[in-house]
Amino acid sequence: MDKLLILAPVISLIGLIFAGYFVRKVHRYDRGTEKMKEISDAIHKGAMTFLNKEYRVLVFFVIIVGAVLALAIDPKTAGTFVLGAIFSALAGNIGMRIATASNARTAQAAKEDISKGLKLAFSSGAVMGLSVVSLGLLGVSTLYIILGDPNVIYGFGFGASSIALFARVGGGIYTKGADVGADLVGKVEAGIPEDDPRNPAVIADNVGDNVGDVAGMGADLFESYVDSIIAAMAIGAVGLTIGGKYLSNDLVVLPMLIAGIGILCSIIGTFFVRGGSEEKLHTALNNGIFSASILTAIFSGVVIYYTTHAMEIFYAMLSGLIVGIIIGLVTEYYTSHSYSPTKGIAEAAKTGAATVVIEGIAVGMLSTMIPIVAVSAAIIAAYHFAGLYGISIAAVGMLSTLGITLATDTYGPVADNAAGISEMAGLGEEVRRRTEALDAVGNTTAAMGKGFAIGSAALTALALFSAYTSKISESTEMKITDPYVIAGLFIGGLLPFLFSAFTMSAVGKTGYKMVNEVRRQFKEIKGLMEGTAKPDYEKCIAISTDAALREMILPGALAVIVPVVVGFLLGPEALGGLLAGAVVTGFLLAVFMANAGGAMDNAKKYIELGNFGGKGSDAHKASVVGDTVGDPFKDTSGPSLNILIKLMSIVAIIFAPLF
Repeated sequence: MDKLLILAPVISLIGLIFAGYFVRKVHRYDRGTEKMKEISDAIHKGAMTFLNKEYRVLVFFVIIVGAVLALAIDPKTAGTFVLGAIFSALAGNIGMRIATASNARTAQAAKEDISKGLKLAFSSGAVMGLSVVSLGLLGVSTLYIILGDPNVIYGFGFGASSIALFARVGGGIYTKGADVGADLVGKVEAGIPEDDPRNPAVIADNVGDNVGDVAGMGADLFESYVDSIIAAMAIGAVGLTIGGKYLSNDLVVLPMLIAGIGILCSIIGTFFVRGGSEEKLHTALNNGIFSASILTAIFSGVVIYYTTHAMEIFYAMLSGLIVGIIIGLVTEYYTSHSYSPTKGIAEAAKTGAATVVIEGIAVGMLSTMIPIVAVSAAIIAAYHFAGLYGISIAAVGMLSTLGITLATDTYGPVADNAAGISEMAGLGEEVRRRTEALDAVGNTTAAMGKGFAIGSAALTALALFSAYTSKISESTEMKITDPYVIAGLFIGGLLPFLFSAFTMSAVGKTGYKMVNEVRRQFKEIKGLMEGTAKPDYEKCIAISTDAALREMILPGALAVIVPVVVGFLLGPEALGGLLAGAVVTGFLLAVFMANAGGAMDNAKKYIELGNFGGKGSDAHKASVVGDTVGDPFKDTSGPSLNILIKLMSIVAIIFAPLF
């Protein structure tokens, strides 16, 4: 098995080569008119300005935490922490650059043919997907080849998780603060269309799509990916008997091989995504995911059989792969306006905004049932076949096709930007209709991506929790009747609610400032509504940027500090309870928020298609309010909870020796 280890970094490099191929493919397309280029450049400038300012803040965090790790744990862990942070930031940066380079090109391609628009937006997503998985596997496998100890590599996961949390929270606050101002004042009060160039917050809103749903989502899934691999390696390092066979080093290398197989199959899956009519856009994207998943299952089974002869590991891995698909499909059902839950929310808009919000919250709550049952079934099945290692390998299985699932997710904000550019550049009704069709599919893929991210976070957090319990089992024993464990459960259950309160409040504060600024410009800039004057886009971008950087500090610090404090004051048993409580409530709350927000967003879009009075009707105005309430649910608080539950687990593992 050791001889096969070299395949992991080699496959990673192949993945990066294909990412480069898709970059060249994107850049071969025309950027369109001068007006399209101007808008695209403004979005790119705003996105990169925010990202660079965010990274300057995070440099101090990385230096301080790196120094603490070097002094309190060991210098190797500190070194891997810094590398993890750098790789995570690099993945987000690559994704941001290609997404902002693709938006105008996608609009121009859709002007020629909607099929070309689909291919271009997906190609930009493939750059992000393949960069994330390739950099993740390259970092983990190279560090293991050099250091030979998976426990030290937890520092790499800690670095990735830290950057991911701030990127997700900061990006989410930025995008939704801008969106609130753009929607409430532009659509509801001024009665102008979405992405109208007269709206002062429109550029900030489009920038937000990138910093939240591209850089934020990429960093989120990057850390899920590497954490799941590291947890499986660490659990397998102690040597286990699975299926009557004692396995040791094979179990450490296997997660990296499965991840490598997933990269290769994701590359193959990208060639199954072929454009077609508007009705078949979503099918085209699903073809890529399903083909990659089937190929990954087949080849992983072959590799597991010939390396370990323990097919129980394959069954455990397969349970994770299957539950990832199930969660994606369930998310699609509850958030797509093709199905009754979202149509029901749209119908509720006929009686006002309050009924939209009530129905949206109810749909979000109901949508938690099947994901919980599916994840529970996967946990039981994986443990039955391969114990704690089975749970960790199930997480690896779920994330093995991340290269293509993240590509379809990143497609969403690119299509959204393309729709905005077609409106702002005045490309005409036909082009706007095509880009809106691409955007509608993107809304569903983004919702599915969030569902997948949440499901993978739950399994990854459980894998990390298993690693934590294995690590402390030599010196202590966790019992559910232990009052310290129970206290930990309650504290852990509280944290996702506390964290969500901070992030929701941050969006509310930012939105308040944005609404007042947009109102001011409509009132004070003469000729703005007539289209003879230009709004001050930069002022709105500055409001979102400053607020996001300021408000992301407290939630980010909470995730790192609380586990350490509980571990020192109440002991490792209480900390174990905290992790368990946070995973349960965090998973439920994240699914509820993401699906409620996604359903309310698509209910609005369903009305905009001409149902229940269409754009400008009372039902439409009510649905905009519901969408505005759901926005921070689905794009700020919900997705950020993924990282919270994983980051606290990995902090607990790293600092466990001190407790």
